[in-house]
Amino acid sequence: MPVHVAAAPDHRGVEDIEPSVAPRRAVLLLQSLMGPLFRRLGQGLMGAGHTVYKVNLNGGDRLFWRLPNGIDYRGSLHEWPDALKTLIHEHGITDVMLFGDCRDHHMAATRVCREVGVHVHVFEEGYIRPDWVTLELGGVNGHSSLCRDPAWFRERAAALPPITPHSQVPSSFRRRATEGLLYNAADVLTRWYYPHWSNHRPWHPVVEGVGWFRKLRRRKQRDGQSTELMARLAALSEPYFLFPLQLDSDAQIRLHSSFAGIADALRLVIDSFARHAPQEVRLVVKEHPLDNGVRDWMQVTADMASLFGVEDRVDYLPSGDIVPVAERARGMVTINSTSGTLGLAKGVPVVALGHAIYDMPDITFQGGIDAFWKNPTAPDPETFAAFRRVLVEDCLIPGGFFSEEALEKVVRHAIARFERRPIAPE
Repeated sequence: MPVHVAAAPDHRGVEDIEPSVAPRRAVLLLQSLMGPLFRRLGQGLMGAGHTVYKVNLNGGDRLFWRLPNGIDYRGSLHEWPDALKTLIHEHGITDVMLFGDCRDHHMAATRVCREVGVHVHVFEEGYIRPDWVTLELGGVNGHSSLCRDPAWFRERAAALPPITPHSQVPSSFRRRATEGLLYNAADVLTRWYYPHWSNHRPWHPVVEGVGWFRKLRRRKQRDGQSTELMARLAALSEPYFLFPLQLDSDAQIRLHSSFAGIADALRLVIDSFARHAPQEVRLVVKEHPLDNGVRDWMQVTADMASLFGVEDRVDYLPSGDIVPVAERARGMVTINSTSGTLGLAKGVPVVALGHAIYDMPDITFQGGIDAFWKNPTAPDPETFAAFRRVLVEDCLIPGGFFSEEALEKVVRHAIARFERRPIAPE
C-alpha cells in the first residue's frame, strides 16, 4: 500500500483567518473539484486550529494542494479501503471531506467512514444556483438523506427564520477551463508516479483537454449563435419547452437515472416531444456550460430531431444565460439537474426523468413526460419555498468556486457549517 507523505511550506492566507473556539478536529481531505478549493479550505481549517491532511490520488491533486500533510496514495482501488482505515487510525481522523460522493474512491471511503464512525462532509455544485454550494453530511443528490415528503418540508420550514440575504459572487468560465487544463496536464505527466490511478471520468485527460481547447477557441462563434437564438425566442410568440443538458460523465446520469448517457435521454425526450407535444410548441435544448466539448451535442440533437421528424421545431442553445430562457419557457424537462430548481423558483412547470431531490408532489409534474407536453402543471409556490428554505438550512452554503471572492466566501461558510456556528450577515 504505497503511501507517501509530502510537505510544502505554504501557509499563505492562514494567518488572516480568526482562530475558532470550536473543538479541534482532525480532517482528512480527499479529492476536490479541479482547482484550489481544497487548498483554500485546508488553509482555513488550519487557521481555525484544526489538523488537516490531504490525500492526493494523482498529479492534479498534488499540483493544487502544495501544503503540509499531503499524502500521495499510490496503491490500487482494491487496497484503498484498508489504506484509508490505516490513515484514519494513525492520524486520529474525526472528519473526511470530499467533492462528489460517486467517484470510486469516494464511494469506498464513505463506506469505510460509516463503518468506523467518521463523519463525511460532501461538497457538490449547488442544488440551487448560482451563488450557492452544496455541503451536506453523509451524501448528496441520490445519496442525500433529505425527506421526500412535501408536508415535512412545509412543517420544518415554518419553524425556521428567513434566509439571511447574501450577495452574488463572480464566476469565470475561463478560469474553470484553465484550471481543468492544468489539472489534466499534471495528471497525465505524473501517471508513472501514480501507477494505479484511473480517472472517474470516461475520457483520457488528453482527449478532455483537447475538447476544452476546441470549445474555448470557438467561443465567439458559439456565443453569436446563442445571442441570435435568444433574440429570436424573445421576439417570437411561439411557446417552447426547455431541456437543459447535463454532463455526460455526471454520476447523476450514470447512478441516479435509468439513462446510460445524455444521448439516451435526448432520444427519449425528442421522441416523446415528436409524438405528444402540440404542433405549435418548440423544444430548446440547452448545452451544459461546463460540457468539455468532446462530443458535439448540437449535431447529436440535430440528428435526433431529424430522425423523429421535428427538425423544424427543435433549437439548440450552445451557451448563454439560462435564466431568461427558463423564465419564458412553458415548461422544463430535466433528468435530475439543479437547473430544475431554477425553473421551479420561477414558477415554471418541471418534469424530472431521474432521481432528483426536488422530485415530489406539489413541486414537480408527476404524470410523466408524455402527458407533460400538453398539460404542464406549475409548482405550488408555498411548497417550493419551504423546500428551498430547508435546503439552505441543511445542505447549502453561500459562495462559489471560480473567483477569489467566491472561494473566500465558500471557505468561510464551510468552516462555520463544519464548526456548527452561525455566520454573521454580510
